[in-house]
Amino acid sequence: MRLPSPLLSLLINFLLGASWAFALIGASALFFSFLGIGIIYAIFGSFLGSLPGLFMVLLIEYFLMREEKLRELRKHTKLLEELVAQKNNY
Repeated sequence: MRLPSPLLSLLINFLLGASWAFALIGASALFFSFLGIGIIYAIFGSFLGSLPGLFMVLLIEYFLMREEKLRELRKHTKLLEELVAQKNNY
């Protein structure tokens, strides 16, 4: 995804990577801590451990989607304004 600012792009990509890492670490930590109790509890614990990181991934992806939609709307508005100006000239 291309963002208008390289610094913003770097920050968003870093936060996205950190969120995925947080989800993976949370899932593996709870999986291995609950493995002594039972495999079902370990799988359920790994799911619960990954939820905060996955929530952050969804939040960042939502931000990126809204940013892209806003840019597209701005382009469409500019094109429509040009078309209206062109029509008024005739």
